[in-house]
Amino acid sequence: QVQLVESGGGLVQTGGSLRLSCAASGRIFGIYNMGWFRQAPGKEREFVATVTRSADRTYYADSMKGRFTISRDNTKNTVYLQMNSLKPEDTAVYYCAAGQTNIRLSSMTSYAYWGQGTQVTVSS
Repeated sequence: QVQLVESGGGLVQTGGSLRLSCAASGRIFGIYNMGWFRQAPGKEREFVATVTRSADRTYYADSMKGRFTISRDNTKNTVYLQMNSLKPEDTAVYYCAAGQTNIRLSSMTSYAYWGQGTQVTVSS
């Protein structure tokens, strides 16, 4: 079991930045690939980014490339999502997820553990 707690969400203007954090507790953090997903009102949850367990690879959804950066610190059991150049369409609840599956890392089914989410609102 691993417990995930997100933080860092809030209200920001278009073009602004936020850094989300996800603190993990429980089993050894370093055995999990870590992902960020988001869900806007009335929409399905979608993939944002993922970082592999050893941080040697990162993957992003096309619309986030160049604006978002995922990173992790295994000594602090924490994964981060730096979000720059935010747009109103980035408004969503952002979820952190942990999983051990090494394929289909953009799929929700590859993650067994989820946080409760943190709200990000981008005003126009």
